[in-house]
Amino acid sequence: GCAPDTFLGAGLQTCRKLIDDGAIGEPLAANAFFLSPGPESWHPRPQSFYQRGAGPLFDLGPYYLTALVALLGPARRVTGSARISRSRREIKSQPLAGTMMDVVVPTHVASVIDFHSGPVATLVTSFDVQAARPRNIEIYGTEGTLAVPDPNTFGGPVQIRRRGDKDWSEVPVTHANAAQSRGIGLVEMVRAIRSGATQRASGELACHVLELMEKSVLASESGRHLSLETRCERPAPIPAGLPDDVFERDGV
Repeated sequence: GCAPDTFLGAGLQTCRKLIDDGAIGEPLAANAFFLSPGPESWHPRPQSFYQRGAGPLFDLGPYYLTALVALLGPARRVTGSARISRSRREIKSQPLAGTMMDVVVPTHVASVIDFHSGPVATLVTSFDVQAARPRNIEIYGTEGTLAVPDPNTFGGPVQIRRRGDKDWSEVPVTHANAAQSRGIGLVEMVRAIRSGATQRASGELACHVLELMEKSVLASESGRHLSLETRCERPAPIPAGLPDDVFERDGV
């Protein structure tokens, strides 16, 4: 198995139930944003965030993409545009304040993803944004819009606005594990192995998300859509109303 396991938490599982129950109709599209000025203002050694294998997409992108795949299913192709906005950055945090560091990976990546189930999603991840007010993730359906909580957390809030509504309404979470429950993916994996079930935070899911990130950058370099070679199953939903650390009706 592999992190992240935040999609097993109360917030995203509530969103999954709302989508499966038809609360927003047929999902058509999604927008997701992780926008930040970068970690150099607070991290004591931020250099690694700007080296190969890192950047905003590979840092926080797994949370957003895993959430999207858990909600919408696997992707079939991706394209993107990426850039290195500044080739060198000044570290603002101690103990290296004033030191310049090299940037070798894109610091702003805009990905467009087509899912097998039909929706088209946009994911923007950036270390170049000083201030912004977008939601983390929104899912747009034929009958309404679902505002998804921060996929780097386990709780809410979950909000919905249906056709004809004058304003957003908050939906109480229907599932357990609302606290910062780091490690529940491991618990779920062990219990799945014991019961012979398919684990939800699987290696196949993580590999699919990794390919999505890699091909977002490659698509920018090649200027075309790239098909996904990996495929994973949409993780099974957790039934509502169970206590923390229980994932099936039979208590497993």
